[in-house]
Amino acid sequence: MKKTAAWLVRYALEQINVKFTFGIPGVHNTEIYDELEKSTQIEPILVTHEGYGAFMADAISRSSESIGTLVIVPAAGATHAASGIGEAFLDGIPMLVISGGVRTDSQFKYQLHDMDQHKMLEPITKKTFKVENHQDVVSTIFEAYKVANAGEPGPVFVEIPVNLQLDKGEVTELPEFDIVQKVIDVELNSAIDQAVELLGKAKNPAIFVGWGGVEAIKYTEAISDLLSAPVATTLQGLSAFSAQHPLHTGMGFGPAAVPAATNAFKNCDCLLAIGTRFAEIATGSFGVDVPENLIHIDINKKVFNANYPAKVTIEGDATLVLSQIVEKLKETNIFDKATSDILTNIKNDKAAYINEWLNHDSKDRVNPALFFKHLRESINDDAYVIADDGNHTFLTAELMPCYQAKHFFSPTDFNCMGYAIPAVIGTKLANPSNQVVGIIGDGAFLMSQTELFTAAHLNIGAIFTIFNDGELAQISQAQKTPYNKKTCTVLPNLKFEAIAKASGCQYIRIDSNDEVENKIAQALTYANDNTPVVLDVNIDYSKKTRFTQGIIATNLKRMKLPTKVRMISRALWRRI
Repeated sequence: MKKTAAWLVRYALEQINVKFTFGIPGVHNTEIYDELEKSTQIEPILVTHEGYGAFMADAISRSSESIGTLVIVPAAGATHAASGIGEAFLDGIPMLVISGGVRTDSQFKYQLHDMDQHKMLEPITKKTFKVENHQDVVSTIFEAYKVANAGEPGPVFVEIPVNLQLDKGEVTELPEFDIVQKVIDVELNSAIDQAVELLGKAKNPAIFVGWGGVEAIKYTEAISDLLSAPVATTLQGLSAFSAQHPLHTGMGFGPAAVPAATNAFKNCDCLLAIGTRFAEIATGSFGVDVPENLIHIDINKKVFNANYPAKVTIEGDATLVLSQIVEKLKETNIFDKATSDILTNIKNDKAAYINEWLNHDSKDRVNPALFFKHLRESINDDAYVIADDGNHTFLTAELMPCYQAKHFFSPTDFNCMGYAIPAVIGTKLANPSNQVVGIIGDGAFLMSQTELFTAAHLNIGAIFTIFNDGELAQISQAQKTPYNKKTCTVLPNLKFEAIAKASGCQYIRIDSNDEVENKIAQALTYANDNTPVVLDVNIDYSKKTRFTQGIIATNLKRMKLPTKVRMISRALWRRI
């Protein structure tokens, strides 16, 4: 049979259960878009910028069983999308990037968009493919999907030259895709036996879980219950353990963590780490003390012993590994550890920390803890909360409990500002019956506010919350201590109401604490009516999060003595 590559792309994407594509049509991919328009399964979404399309695709992968997919023009489309592709790469999120390509049958040099995209994208993708003939289109996309989801997930790039899209070519068959569940063929018994032995002998075992353990939440909970072990999460893995569980302590466990976590992990003598790289944010800028008896489970063996030496390493899918640990733990009779003190201390520490925030005098601004208290009480347990990058990220992590797996996420290791507006859109598209709320700093909001037009056009019933303080707060606070200055972190006077109304969104302003409850209810009413809402909060950032306080101390401690003396001297001199 003879088919165009554009037709074959549509066929392959339908086979791998793609629901949405994101991008902008151009001369090198209009044939693909024409085919996508014919699909009854796939909805192509026009975005205002390919980078934000990549964030939407990222959110599709994080919040659904479908893979987030881009369809972009070559060169400029790829460079624009690179930030979102990079975020997915460092955060371990599967993504499929379909790009047009210049003609491969032309006698001319210097074609429009003629560049080597593969060299550019190689560092931020798991693999790149360039399709050379019609016969390979479907099999290449199938292979790209498998690579994106195999092992530690990530983005994969496929270039389809425009001449293949336009012209028909011979195809011998149209294979159907069989989605096979991940199976890790690794001998686990010995390592699991060692892990169970260490956990059984430990007086104060604890668990640290990242996004790599988000699918295995029921097994993590089972191990925690069996061992009476407190559980902390990474920022990215905040939803990998329910905040409703009494042994949940919060994000991190060192000096940059909330008191419940710091205290519960203080005497930890055996740490079970699940699906975490022990990266900078997760460890509070490498400020945690990890016990000698570290059991590290991850699907990517490269993370083992990178920052902290492990006594036992287990390479494998967390669900498979933890299910076996649970079974072997149940076979032992070691569970005489008292739980009442642990549970009481965690509960009391959490309550005291929230009260500390609620008692903070926010003067004429909105207290963050009060805002999150009313938000949590107002939304459903299965609502999605998505934070952008900034000071608000850590306020959300510390003050906004997450109850279900995959229902909180934020840009983490690549740390892209501008993530949340498009990610909210992607999440709502994938989960139309769930409430979706974005927590977005005013600086991050400015980066991707053009996608509000996309939200209004698509009738995205979600809340885009701006934590508005007029500064790039996380960096502004970081500047204040050593420099006593705020250089390029004070934002211009912004009229968010004008942006919201111009885009077709509803606008609500919260000026003070006594308005919080009613204004959140009003925002939810609009969102439930499929209307996007910009909720502008006059937020108080005067009180630092534990994370910010912790990393300032940790970073200073890690500096060489001459640098430390210089930093402290300069800070003191500028204050004098």
